[in-house]
This record gives sequence, structure tokens and C-alpha cells, in this order.
Amino acid sequence: MWPYFSDLLSVPVPRYTSFPTAADFGEAVGPDNLLRALGDVGADEGISLYLHIPYCAQLCWYCGCNTGAANRHQRVNAYIDRLGDEIALIAAGLAGRGRVRRIAWGGGSPNALAPAAFDALMDRLAGAFRLDDPVISVEIDPRGFDAEWASALQRNHVTRVSLGVQTLDDDIQRGIGRVQPAALIARVVDQLRGAGVDSLNFDLMYGLPGQSIARLGATFDAALALQPDRLAVFGYAHVPHMVPRQKLIDASALPDGFARFAQAAFAYQRLTGDGYQPIGFDHFARPGDSIAVAARNGTLRRNFQGFTEDPADVLLGLGTSAISSFPAWLLQNEKHNGRYQLSVGNGRPAIARGLWRSPADRGSGRAIEQLLCQGRTDLAGWPDIGVIRAQLQRFIAAGLAEWQGDRLVVAADGLPYVRSMAAVLDPYRAATTRRFSSAI
Repeated sequence: MWPYFSDLLSVPVPRYTSFPTAADFGEAVGPDNLLRALGDVGADEGISLYLHIPYCAQLCWYCGCNTGAANRHQRVNAYIDRLGDEIALIAAGLAGRGRVRRIAWGGGSPNALAPAAFDALMDRLAGAFRLDDPVISVEIDPRGFDAEWASALQRNHVTRVSLGVQTLDDDIQRGIGRVQPAALIARVVDQLRGAGVDSLNFDLMYGLPGQSIARLGATFDAALALQPDRLAVFGYAHVPHMVPRQKLIDASALPDGFARFAQAAFAYQRLTGDGYQPIGFDHFARPGDSIAVAARNGTLRRNFQGFTEDPADVLLGLGTSAISSFPAWLLQNEKHNGRYQLSVGNGRPAIARGLWRSPADRGSGRAIEQLLCQGRTDLAGWPDIGVIRAQLQRFIAAGLAEWQGDRLVVAADGLPYVRSMAAVLDPYRAATTRRFSSAI
């Protein structure tokens, strides 16, 4: 369906869930930067919260998330205590300013916690912040989900869940260390719907070991029978030099670049053919879902949760490695659990990395976000527009985009190349040797 130009996809590029990306963060920041940024939040400004739970009941071989095994209750309980302390610290910095309109739980697997711990943390949030009837979303590992967790979601008014499905092929599940029978997924979906979840996302993957278009199609058959509201179809990033547990995956069985591209194209064609609206090239939603509406009316955004209809400019990250985003600052907590807990336990935010976003950074960030979310961006006034035009010429010549004056517009065939085009607008890419994931 899409033309394949291997040379235009040969350079790994960021996913651009922030700009600048986390690869460009430095250490010349600290807790005081966060406290000053919190002081600039408006009295009634809409803000979003993200809580990171760095534990999983079982570790998957493919996963590069900041997570560990939840097999030591004392360690998990200590983390819960410090997370509660951090909630109090951040709330004190806000001093009553801001209204929380979204709360997202991720990890790891939030349901690696006991339901009672989830209840307690939700109570801490309600007591610390001004909650403005927030939309609450939780990432769920189906292998650790049960009726008690379903009840916890219902009583805490969770209406959105992202379910880690990945694949419904038994052999491929064994090949990536994540065995979860289709019957289990179906049972969990029933429990989630019964608990009041009205926006259910499935995370699926292509480019897995032994995967073919036929096997990917069988996973789609089984997944669509469960009627998810959204699907995120990610390409597996094999980076064992960065994620040592990926060495357990048979690299010789991974599809090559062309096969990955063909799988991504098949996913797009299959899901749009089944009535899902594309959000970018690898996310899909039912036309009535709020993210699909945002994509149509031009209000789609991109943040650390990926594509979103969340309009907030302030996102506060809580927990190890979590990133807080402000118009002028990106600030990341300690990735090391022990150092995170030590800092928070001593009454100081655990900021370890980040940067101040210059006016030029903010302009580049807006242009990249528009390109990924709307498929077009206006570059009028850019001081180096001539250089940008020259670097984008190979995409233009291939028919993947066009210039309309100073507006860069992505063609239908150019969707899988958007991240590569965005990298041209990213001045940091020439200065780093950091490896990123495949462009598709």
C-alpha cells in the first residue's frame, strides 16, 4: 500500500513524545527548577498527573520499560510510601493552584500493586490536589488482573484502560516471554467492561520473532472480536545493548526491514478497513472515540503517553523516571529507585535530569507535534528554512510530502516516514550518537 524506500528509513529516530527528547536531557537541573515551575502554574490551570509504578508480576523479554519484579513486598511497600510522600511534596509546591483533569497510571504494571494500595494512593491524590472530575486511565497487564482489581477500578471511577495484549499468537508469545492465552484476554475484557471502562485500548506489536502478515492477521481477527475502542500497533524495537533481557529473544527470527514495513502497512490497511480511524500511522480508534474526534478537528496532541486529546500544557510525573512537562521545562525524576526514595524521603523532589526549553526549542516542538498529529506544519519564518528544504528534498522527490508555500504537507504515502521527516526539524539529532528505535 505504501511505497518502500529503505534509505529514508535507515536512520533510527525518536518517537517524539517530547521535544527535546529525553536523550537530550542534561544534569544541570534539580529540585529547585521543579519548585519554580510549580509556582508558575495558574490558579485554575488544567493539569495532568502521571504515576509510574516500576514493578511487574512477571518481566517480559521484549520490554524496555523502567520496571522490576514485584516479588519483594517490603520493597514495593516502601515505594508506595515514598510515592505518597512525593504526592504531598508536589501538592505543597502547587499550594492549591491548578485543577487536575487527567490522571494516568503506567509502568511497569500498576496492577502489580494490591488493589488496596491503588485505593490508598487514589485517596492521597484526592486529598492533595484539586481534582476536577478527572479522566482516569490505567495500564493493565492481563496476567495479574482479577475481580478485586476490577472492583478497584470501578470504585475509583477509572473509565480508560490500556491492555497489554501484544500478540494473540501462542508461539510468538513464548518467543517474547509473555504467555497469556486468548481466553484470559477475553475474560479480562469482560471484567473491564463490567467495571465501567468505556475506552479500552489494546497494545499490539509487529516485527516480533517468527511473525508474518498471516500470523499478524490472525491476531487482528482475535483482537477485533473483542471490540477494543482503540489500538496502538507498535513496531518491536530490538536493542539488546540497551535492554539486556532482549538477549533472550531469537534475533535470527526477527523480520527484516521490508517485512516490518509490510506488516505496518497491513495493520493500517486492515484496521482502517474495519472502520477504525487512523491516528498517525500506528494508532487507531473508533470514529466516535474522543481521540478520533480530536484528530478530525485538529486538536490532537502528543505527550509522554503518545497521541492524546489531553490539552494540558502541564503534566506532572510522579515516581521513578517519571517526567514532568511544563511550557519552559522538562524535568525527570531519578531512574534509580533507591536514589529516588532517598531524595523524596528527605523531603526533596527527586529531579535528576532535564532541560530548559528555549524559545527556539518550543518552536521546533510545536512544528514537530503538528507534523505528527496533523500531517502538516507551517515553517514560515524559520531562520534555516533553506537548509530544511534541502534536507527534506529527498522526501519531496519521492512523493511523500510537498511544499505549499512554507507549509510542509505530508502525503498519504508519507505517513510511515513522518518521524524521519520530523528528525530533519530536530537540531539536536546532529549532535548525539544516541541510538533510537527503528523509524517503522
